[in-house]
Amino acid sequence: MKFTIAKIQEALDKKSYQFFDTRLNIIGVRSSQTKANVFDDWLYIIYPENTGKMIANEFQITTDPGTYWLENPLSVDGTAILVPGQYIDSHTLGLHRKKYEAIVQQKPLKVWRDNNKDNIIDTNGKTYEGIYGINIHSSNPKTESSIVEKWSAGCQVFKKVADFNLFMDVCKKSEQKSFTYTLLEESDF
Repeated sequence: MKFTIAKIQEALDKKSYQFFDTRLNIIGVRSSQTKANVFDDWLYIIYPENTGKMIANEFQITTDPGTYWLENPLSVDGTAILVPGQYIDSHTLGLHRKKYEAIVQQKPLKVWRDNNKDNIIDTNGKTYEGIYGINIHSSNPKTESSIVEKWSAGCQVFKKVADFNLFMDVCKKSEQKSFTYTLLEESDF
């Protein structure tokens, strides 16, 4: 694993973010790389097993939109890029694009809007807040994807469907009604 449970807890503590001992923690880490279209970020789920010991799983994801959506924004303001932060109870179990179960946004999140239509992730613009459908879902529903392209217009997207399926199993078994999503940056470690 790139980051241990202790390192993640330390990064959360530095930012005064919550770490849950009795429920599922979903934590994304955005790579310091700013080039789009690659699965170069990580998602961690950390949760207590029956004995109380904390378990962690690490997955390869993207927290950035693909080149397709950067070049063809869905909004006149530009393509959404989630602002790092802790979003308490921001997500729930639901359908992604009315097609398959995923973890879907239910409360407002903060995003930057990248509107210069290149393949570099711009994270220094105006901040917007709202419900934009920033979901946590799979890329290719059958296998894995090597590039992001249309799989993300701002969502947090798994590279491998097997990883996504494990993630969803853990989310369902938690029996939580809502999930807190925390997005850190690699520089936080």
